[in-house]
Amino acid sequence: MLDKRRFYIDGEFVGAGAGRDLPVIDPATGRAVAVIALGDAGDVDRAVAAARRAFPGWAATPLDTRLGMLRTLLRLYEANKSEMVAAITMEMGAPASFCEEMQWDAGRGHLEATIAALESFSFETPDAGGLLLREPIGVAGLITPWNWPMNQVMLKVAPALGTGCTCVLKPSEIAPLSSMLLAEMIHEAGFPPGVFNLVNGDGPGVGAALSAHPGVDMVSFTGSGRAGTAIARAAAPTAKRVTLELGGKGANLIFADRDAEAVRGGVLGCFENTGQSCNAPTRMLVERSVYPEVVAEAAEIAASVPVDLPGRPGPHIGPLVSAAQWDKVQELIRAGLDEGARLVAGGPGRPEGLEEGFFVRPTVFADVTPGMRIAREEIFGPVLSIPPFDTEEEAIALANDTPYGLGNYVQTADPGRAVRVARALRSGMVHVNGAGIGYDIPFGGYRQSGNGREGARWGVEDFLEIKVVAGL
Repeated sequence: MLDKRRFYIDGEFVGAGAGRDLPVIDPATGRAVAVIALGDAGDVDRAVAAARRAFPGWAATPLDTRLGMLRTLLRLYEANKSEMVAAITMEMGAPASFCEEMQWDAGRGHLEATIAALESFSFETPDAGGLLLREPIGVAGLITPWNWPMNQVMLKVAPALGTGCTCVLKPSEIAPLSSMLLAEMIHEAGFPPGVFNLVNGDGPGVGAALSAHPGVDMVSFTGSGRAGTAIARAAAPTAKRVTLELGGKGANLIFADRDAEAVRGGVLGCFENTGQSCNAPTRMLVERSVYPEVVAEAAEIAASVPVDLPGRPGPHIGPLVSAAQWDKVQELIRAGLDEGARLVAGGPGRPEGLEEGFFVRPTVFADVTPGMRIAREEIFGPVLSIPPFDTEEEAIALANDTPYGLGNYVQTADPGRAVRVARALRSGMVHVNGAGIGYDIPFGGYRQSGNGREGARWGVEDFLEIKVVAGL
């Protein structure tokens, strides 16, 4: 078992103060593969103090120097690809091929996009009668989730360091191994002591202490709405900036004139990463005239999705990340049955032959109505709900009937309809006819999906204050 009970504070790997041990569980087996220490408020104090000491010098460091260190970090990240893929596979249970092609690559892509954004970013611009300055906000507390570990860590760490902020990272205690490997790369890249710090811990311990800390100028959080609300409350007395990237309940609007691959893309998109993505298209809204055939097609596709161990070759999905997540998904599948949805694929329990670990059956429900839990709650598992609609207006109303507003999807051959529907959907992102998004776009949502945007120049702006200097 790996011993990962050290933190990274003030340029050194150090022991926890009085932290208790926590096992890191392999989701494919349910057995411990590593142990970390859970930090406490004292560890946060040490890390924040180091970040505050380092901030003046790092903020004054020329941009070219900061960019040079980020480019060195990019080279190290690419050189240590196999180690990072192995770490994510171990902590997440995601297939190794998916970790390489998607999970690892997300970290690389966001680091590259941040570097490109900084290369052309204007930190000083003339303004009427003066000068407009964009300056680093200060010490940033970064709190990240387990479902896309390097995606979310790099979306925060890269712009924080690139803008001249210093930071304290609290990665998810469920999937901390990849972040600890990244800390080693940051150390090797030569960032000054205190510029980047890492403290492992849970939300009530380290997360709460970081959010409320008077020495922290900003908190950037990605995770659940419940935790995001708690962080905003904890941060309020010190009036620090809080950016939140929270949950989603994406709608995929399938019109009768959809492309032949629309249903397949929608089902596989929902099941990607074992359904553990906040922007997954988990509600497939289908025009009634094609509803029976789309339901049958979705059921057939779901039944063909392989579920297997992370190390097995070929495209497949792995387990959920934890026993708690498995229990939650099972509860919601049973709620779908109890509330009258029609099960057309999958269902409760584990797939045959995968009795160990946290594996689930890819599941599809038809005849879903808006009041059902599976239609309203973020399940975070491979569970697809399919309600029908009769008109374009009804489809839009159903899609918007959610407290979330992260990503939605539209499938139609009518360009005019695509524009109308995309404009009417209340979400930060809309994908038309399977179009993807790159690393140079603003990622974020409306309403209870959070505030602020991450990615490229939008992520850079999140870590900056604006100063107006009159008379220059």
